[in-house]
Amino acid sequence: MTGIKAALDALFADAHLARDVVYTAEGGAPSLVRAILRRPDDVTGFGEARLWSETTRLDLRVAEVASPRPGDRIEIDGEAFLIQGEAVRDRERLVWTVDLRPV
Repeated sequence: MTGIKAALDALFADAHLARDVVYTAEGGAPSLVRAILRRPDDVTGFGEARLWSETTRLDLRVAEVASPRPGDRIEIDGEAFLIQGEAVRDRERLVWTVDLRPV
């Protein structure tokens, strides 16, 4: 597991992949954490229709954010978002993936 953790630390330290964001748990104090931002397009089927939507997802290290919850706030370059839905951990249980919505 230490090899995976070391590789993960390198990814989150890379200035081209990760960035500093401000994480604020609901009712808590803001803290600066490293995150990897993803903004994939999402296509959802609804009957015969296919709906396209933009999404904003963020990967956070479990070591920095113990338990993100819906309603927690994330600031990215001055733009505010709220976590929506439950956070999902990766297989190694080292990274949270959260879906965001603009405030």
